Amino acid sequence: MNDFPRLETERLILDKITVEDIPQIVLYLQEKVFSDYTSNIPYPYRKEDAEFWLKLSTESFQNRKGITFAIREKKGKLLGAIGLHDEGSDKAELGYWIGIPNWNKGYVTEAAKAVIDYGFSQLNFNKIFATYFPHNPASGKVLGKIGMKKEAVLKQHLKKDDKYYDIPMYSIFKENR
Repeated sequence: MNDFPRLETERLILDKITVEDIPQIVLYLQEKVFSDYTSNIPYPYRKEDAEFWLKLSTESFQNRKGITFAIREKKGKLLGAIGLHDEGSDKAELGYWIGIPNWNKGYVTEAAKAVIDYGFSQLNFNKIFATYFPHNPASGKVLGKIGMKKEAVLKQHLKKDDKYYDIPMYSIFKENR
């Protein structure tokens, strides 16, 4: 797992996030909605946050603990990011974000299908799961479109802005795809 993989779909290229992507990442993640819809994207989002995230993503890949792909148009423009994070016991968590100008175009669904295939075929995961905040129902729709099924609602699982949230968890298994 030394060379970073490159995946290609009908409209997208999924490859390594680079230092050159940082200005676009910062531009996209300036919108407060990203902080509202995720547990780990700060607001305001700064260049230092992107640099730290890139460093963590690189270390995670090197340590075989996860892989984060840039989601790009075929011409190379960064649209967002998607990744799998190894949780042990042959399972991984799927996470993603996509810039607002790229919402509702099917890019996350297309990228997620490729990343799930990669996770099962190349990384040998048995289970891939994802969670989302209930106030982001579009994310739940994506999970359904990629073949994930609702497995549970994790009661008061995440705390954000002094409020506890019940978090839906969706999953897909190697044998069921």
